[in-house]
Amino acid sequence: MAKSPRFADQSCALLPGSEKSAAPAATLLKATPSKSKLTVSVIVKRKEPLKINRRGGRAAGPVRVTRAEFKKHHSADSSALKQIRAFAKEFGLKVVEDPVSALRRTVQLIGSAADIQKAFGVALEQKTIDGEEYRVREGGIHLPESLLDSVEAVLGLDNRPQATPHFRLHKPDPTQPAQPAGSFTPPQVAEAYRFPATASGAGQTIGIVELGGGYRKADLTAYFKTLGQAAPKITAVTVDGGKNSPSNTAGADPEVMLDIEVAASVAPGANIAVYFTPNTDQGFIDAITTAVHDTENAPSVISISWGGPESSWTQQSLTALDAACQSAAALGVTITVAAGDNGSTDGGTGNNVDFPASSPHVLACGGTKLVADGATIVSEVVWNELANNEGATGGGVSNVFPLPTWQANANVPAPSVSTGGRGVPDVAGDADPTTGYEIRVDGQSIVVGGTSAVAPLWAGLIAVANRQLGAQVGFIQPAIYAAKAASAFNDITQGNNGAFSAGPGWDACTGLGSPIAANLIPLLAPADTGSASSKPVKEANKPAKAKKPAKKAARKSAR
Repeated sequence: MAKSPRFADQSCALLPGSEKSAAPAATLLKATPSKSKLTVSVIVKRKEPLKINRRGGRAAGPVRVTRAEFKKHHSADSSALKQIRAFAKEFGLKVVEDPVSALRRTVQLIGSAADIQKAFGVALEQKTIDGEEYRVREGGIHLPESLLDSVEAVLGLDNRPQATPHFRLHKPDPTQPAQPAGSFTPPQVAEAYRFPATASGAGQTIGIVELGGGYRKADLTAYFKTLGQAAPKITAVTVDGGKNSPSNTAGADPEVMLDIEVAASVAPGANIAVYFTPNTDQGFIDAITTAVHDTENAPSVISISWGGPESSWTQQSLTALDAACQSAAALGVTITVAAGDNGSTDGGTGNNVDFPASSPHVLACGGTKLVADGATIVSEVVWNELANNEGATGGGVSNVFPLPTWQANANVPAPSVSTGGRGVPDVAGDADPTTGYEIRVDGQSIVVGGTSAVAPLWAGLIAVANRQLGAQVGFIQPAIYAAKAASAFNDITQGNNGAFSAGPGWDACTGLGSPIAANLIPLLAPADTGSASSKPVKEANKPAKAKKPAKKAARKSAR
């Protein structure tokens, strides 16, 4: 049998979707030093595509599979892995051994900049952007033709920041002697949304993806003590060198603490696993695949409060991250994602939606302004404080992902391009910083809003549902978009996020609305697929009943 030609002797071609735009307002410093080391993540094709369940109300949801079934049928193609190892050897690159590499469909390669550039047909340069130095590539990645059918993405060549955290600090009005009482503790928000009085997340782990910042245990202990709860068990997981690195409130610490404190306090007894990773497309995607296939911490739901406009991502990154979320859905792991804090523009020109919220395999979470007195909602409208420079909920129509079957009757506006159609968000919750969440971060008690608060709120609700139902609810969109689910939501009908206005039913500001958890949870019981991933989860000892925080009436801000 004739040997295959060396990769270096083959013609090279563009890896589809790998084109990277030029960095705006960047200053060239120098070529990346040839001896500098870097690690790239090569994502390869599956053995078999995931199947779509087209029966009844679960139409367009991925078929639920066990982890054993996933490994056998939907992990990395073995011939593709073999090819990447041969490719690495020929170009002098080292393969990072990882026991879950095949499940994640990710092979990490380490090499010098000189060897990496030669292997992937790119030029790497050091440039300054906003005063910081980054490694930058522009244009496409080129691979030997025999690899093109096996490789879906090559990540890590460029380490520009990919996403921003979607939190907003409340800015007190200095003209008033005392700020009106409009904020809540997370359990008070849960009470307004009718979480069960005995809500528990025991036996569940909530995964949280963080692209920066960190937490301090002393802050968490002090915070949960004020709520009458025990601080949750927290595990920090390092991905691509990311670490728990607390600094101050000017950085990403408010994001990390908001996510932990909201999710854990509305689902008492749940464990928390925080996946720290660099703020790059490589880090983001590697963190999601790590969390989805983490059988040690075993998160049943993952909360993500970071993102960026769809146009800021390469097509290969959009595809790879969405595929990771599709794997989660197939395995019964729910992913909740903040929809963005810059209204219908998402901080860009014209209308844009935020990604990964626009992935059809995640639960996109928009924002409201909530006024409540205990379990009574006084009013709830779309979060829009753009006039006060305090943000507005993201929402709109994807230009990348088509209209999912389960949104067919939601009256989603037409997309601006033929390839789009997926409406964002799916659901909503309190996000306005003027009616925000009281949290503790870096030794300070502050009020924080943003759709960053809504993703962990919904993640906590999913953990409570999983515990109550004795099964992982997984991918819930087909269930919540069904007509009978209307009574499970507070329909938000007033306000706008710029280009889109709220109205009866689904809208591009608040989706289906905020939850009425007592009505919603029974509707989320997964169909009996016979899959272990939908069977009852192991229960931990029931936690001691936490002291209920004193009720606090919240009034509208005077603004």
